[in-house]
Amino acid sequence: MKTSALPYERLTPDTVIDAVESLGLYCDGRILTLNSYENRVYRIGVEDAAPLVAKFYRPDRWSDAGIIEEHQFARELAEADLSVVAPLELDGTTLFRYDGFRFALFPCQGGHAPELDDDNTLRQLGRTLARMHNIGARRRFMHRPALDTERFGHEPVRYLIASNWIPVTLRTSFQRLCRTLLGRIDEAFAQLTPLSRLRLHGDCHPGNILWRDGVAHFVDLDDCLTGPAIQDLWMFLSGAPEEQRAQLDHLIEGYAEFRDFDWRECRLIEPLRGLRLLHYHAWIARRWHDPAFPRAFPWFAEIRHWEDVLRQVQEQLAAMDDQMP
Repeated sequence: MKTSALPYERLTPDTVIDAVESLGLYCDGRILTLNSYENRVYRIGVEDAAPLVAKFYRPDRWSDAGIIEEHQFARELAEADLSVVAPLELDGTTLFRYDGFRFALFPCQGGHAPELDDDNTLRQLGRTLARMHNIGARRRFMHRPALDTERFGHEPVRYLIASNWIPVTLRTSFQRLCRTLLGRIDEAFAQLTPLSRLRLHGDCHPGNILWRDGVAHFVDLDDCLTGPAIQDLWMFLSGAPEEQRAQLDHLIEGYAEFRDFDWRECRLIEPLRGLRLLHYHAWIARRWHDPAFPRAFPWFAEIRHWEDVLRQVQEQLAAMDDQMP
C-alpha cells in the first residue's frame, strides 16, 4: 500500500472538528489530543452531550473491509455484555470519511490501568478474556491478519536490514542472532501444530485496559487478529520467571471459569515476546517519515540503541531456554 510521506499533515484541529460536525453533531470547541502514534485520536467536546473520542485511521494501513471487521468484532463483544469500547453507529455505518480521512467515533470511557500486582485483578482479567475468546471463537476474520512468524518476525527483520537501519558494524551480528532467534521461534510454533486459533484483541496490554469499579474496560482493537489465546494473556506478565508463573496461574484460574485453556500454549510466551521485539522495531522504522515518531523515539537512530537491541535478542534466546514448561 502507498503511504503518504506526511500522512496527517492536513489533519488540523479545524479539520477534526469539521469531520465530526459533518455527521450532524455540534462540537463545543474543546479538543484534546490523546496518546496515539499509529492513528490520531482526539477527545471532542459535544454541545449538550457527553464528549466523544474521534479516531482517524492511518492512511493506507488497513482496507475498509479490515476496519469494518474490527468494528463488527468490537460491537459483537459489546452486545455480549462485555465492556469493550465499541464504535458508534450513525445511519447504519461506523466508518466515516471526510477530506480524504477515514474516522470512527467512540464513547469516552474513564478509568485507569489495572493493578497487576493484585491477584483478584488478574483473575478478573482472566474471566473477561475467556468470555471474549468464547465470542472470538464463533467465527473467523476474513480481512484481518493472522499472527505468524513470517509477518511478525521474518519480514520485519528483512525490512530492517534492507532499509539500512542496522549499523554496518552490527549488521552481521544482528543477522546471525535474529536468524537463530527466528529459527527457535519457528520450531516452537511447529511443535504445537495443530494450534487452535481464534479472533483476538491482539494488542492486549495494560495500556489498552481502563479499570474502573472492578471492571476491565477494553479499548483499541486496532490490532485485532487471528492467533492463539495466549497472545491476549502474556503481556500481563512481568518480573522474574517465578513471578510470571504466579501471575499466569491467577490469570488462568479466572480464565478456566469460562473457557478451557490449552496449557501447551505457555511454551509460546517467550517466542511471542521475541516476535513483538522484532515487529516493534520494524514498526518504528516504517513510520519514521511521520514527524511524530522521531520526536517520540529520538534514541532509535543511535548506534547505542541497536547495541542494546542485540543484547535484548541475546536475552530473549536465554529466556527461551528457561521458559515455562
